[in-house]
Amino acid sequence: MRQRTYEDDEQYPAQLEYHATVHDLPNDERPRERLQKQGADTLSNADLLAIILRTGTVRDNVMEMAGKLLAKYGGLGGLMTASFHQLSNEYGLGLAKAAQLKAALELGKRLSMLQLDQKYQIRSADDAANLVRMDMMYLDHEEMHILVLDTKNRVVEHTKRYKGTVNSSVLRSSEIFRPAIVRNCPHVIICHNHPSGDPTPSPEDIDVTRQLVKAGHLLDIELLDHIVIGNPRYTSLKEQLRW
Repeated sequence: MRQRTYEDDEQYPAQLEYHATVHDLPNDERPRERLQKQGADTLSNADLLAIILRTGTVRDNVMEMAGKLLAKYGGLGGLMTASFHQLSNEYGLGLAKAAQLKAALELGKRLSMLQLDQKYQIRSADDAANLVRMDMMYLDHEEMHILVLDTKNRVVEHTKRYKGTVNSSVLRSSEIFRPAIVRNCPHVIICHNHPSGDPTPSPEDIDVTRQLVKAGHLLDIELLDHIVIGNPRYTSLKEQLRW
């Protein structure tokens, strides 16, 4: 069945119930026209999503379709974590629209992580969390990222060490500090996420952090912080434990 397009308000056969389209709206209420006149920052998530999708269905116009997708998946974060297979099976999406949507979300994610300087300087826990947050806060599994810093706390290397459950049985001090030793760097920050979204450190998180602080002293490498990434908050163990 032919989908209605954002540009084309083709009339459907009379026996079908009439359904309003984007073209039924006044010009100043249509998402694309509002973007052109007022700027993209004035549009809602549903408006922007409607522009990306371009077409609706006989069941829903494109703005209704966008609103339903956001509601079903719990916003942009849910759409980002949804698999391509899930999205392509949604009524009215299909392979092409699912690809457009996933591509747009990935571009947004990459832009948020873009560094203005080749070496990102970390001055606070906020700086460290902001560097990894978009990459970690929507994950459905645990990961640990290691930030290796030079004497001016600029990021020299950002590596991913673990995928799965981060616990003391897999956390070896030599593996954590090896990148800093290889690059002759004096500082390290480790970050891991809690898929539940709650960044409250577990007793094991605290024990592992204390072990790594002691190991770092022996290696003459300072563990500057251990950041637990939740959604949307994070916790700095350095601020909690004050080592």
